[in-house]
Amino acid sequence: MHHGMYSPLRARVCPTLTRRKKVALAVVIWAAILLPTVHAQPLTLSAPKAVNTTDNSCYVDGLSEQMNCGSISVPEDHDQPEGKHIQVYYVVMPAIKSSGKSEALLAIAGGPGQSAIENAKGFDQMLTKVRQTHDVILIDQRGTGQSNPLQCVGDGFASPLAINESDFDAREESQKCLDELDADVTQYDSLSALRDFEAVRQHLGYQKLHLYGVSYGTRMAQLYMRHYPEHIATVTLDGVVPMQQSVLAIGDAIARAFDLLIQDCSNNTLCHNQFPQLAAELDKMDSELAQAPKISMIADPRTGEATQLTMTRSKFNGALRMALYSPSVRALIPHAIHQASQGNFQPITGLYAMSMDGAGIAMGMHASVVCAEDWQRLTPQLRANISQHYFGREMLKTFEKSCAVWNMPTVDSSFSQAIASDIPTLILSGKLDPATPPSWGEMAMEKLTNAKHFVAPYATHGVAYQSCGNNLIAELVEKGAVADIDGECLNKDISRNFYLNASTVEAIPSDTDTKQAETALNQ
Repeated sequence: MHHGMYSPLRARVCPTLTRRKKVALAVVIWAAILLPTVHAQPLTLSAPKAVNTTDNSCYVDGLSEQMNCGSISVPEDHDQPEGKHIQVYYVVMPAIKSSGKSEALLAIAGGPGQSAIENAKGFDQMLTKVRQTHDVILIDQRGTGQSNPLQCVGDGFASPLAINESDFDAREESQKCLDELDADVTQYDSLSALRDFEAVRQHLGYQKLHLYGVSYGTRMAQLYMRHYPEHIATVTLDGVVPMQQSVLAIGDAIARAFDLLIQDCSNNTLCHNQFPQLAAELDKMDSELAQAPKISMIADPRTGEATQLTMTRSKFNGALRMALYSPSVRALIPHAIHQASQGNFQPITGLYAMSMDGAGIAMGMHASVVCAEDWQRLTPQLRANISQHYFGREMLKTFEKSCAVWNMPTVDSSFSQAIASDIPTLILSGKLDPATPPSWGEMAMEKLTNAKHFVAPYATHGVAYQSCGNNLIAELVEKGAVADIDGECLNKDISRNFYLNASTVEAIPSDTDTKQAETALNQ
């Protein structure tokens, strides 16, 4: 149902009908991200020469000002330049006060499977200071957004609330998706996409790029550091997935985030007094739903109409997991768990509704990346570790079936080597992150000789969007060095009180927080 990484920036919401269709493969694929090996020389990549390019003025969702948009034609298989071509789309958000055309910032979306262009509004808000002097480039990575998207659209999902996810077979759904795609899915891996990125840079004429990658986007940024270091000025990795790590190990991070939530509530007098048995109630619900789903009639949280709810273990845990991505929505979790334990699923259903559109992920592209770069590096020991937690076990079961269908070639073992670089690099981690914990940030530092790692104590996934991290990025871009960057501002308490009951006025999210929460939960 839910995916591994995402970025918490998504600003556009799909129409309801589209959401219902896209939920198909998302229902059966528990997306994920990363795994390790070591090897010799990295692959040598060359970027294709851009042909059949288009450049136009345009507008993007959520922004009123005019942008520069375009696309380039690239080989679907870079080793077959005379073969089929696809268009890779980009948007340039021009600098407010241009400092020249030699440098720009490339913002890379998460997922894998998110569209950078559909996240334009979020990136613009977060990178406002950078945009004062630098253009910001957004590229729809191949398989996402407008760039030959590998969407998996299903039928028969008129009511996601009523379905029982265990009725779906990941192998069958993956095969249906594969049969409907007009693409060689084996070409939609990260390295192929990296060559597209470099081709866009060349086409736009920038000598150097500042990179900002969030979540899965940090993998793309690290690959850029490895293969085209001469074109990189600075790098920010926000919610980092180190090359040594497999996204399929995300189960540990989710379990850790749940533990932190229980601990935070226990340490908060009001929350503890209101929900003194929170951990027991969570275990009770999980145990009961593991036995059988609970079927009832509820008000659809989106329409208010009476509808059937099949509350499964998957829905319950998935809704809570996604709520952990946003500090604002996280504050609602104790109330939702407690009400569920009392037989009222309306609050937990509200959380679920915020994430049941498939999270804005192109599931076909997601499968291409995970099956090529993460699934195939699983060792027996790693499988055993991942299986210790519910989410890990579900991911393994799902990808076991879907990767057999996707049949991706294995990446070279050098792929998962630590990045060795002296490029100025800023690493941001959220202490409460349910996807990429601070320990992954430390792992990414292994061979980075000119890097700083800051942990934001009140942030979850996507630090720059939730804190002063955006200011630190602007400082890095301006100075071109990390030595003088001080992360003290990240310690500012941005947490909100836990939502205690329907009369808890102070915990009702503001409009901005609500949008942020919806954004996070829709990814």
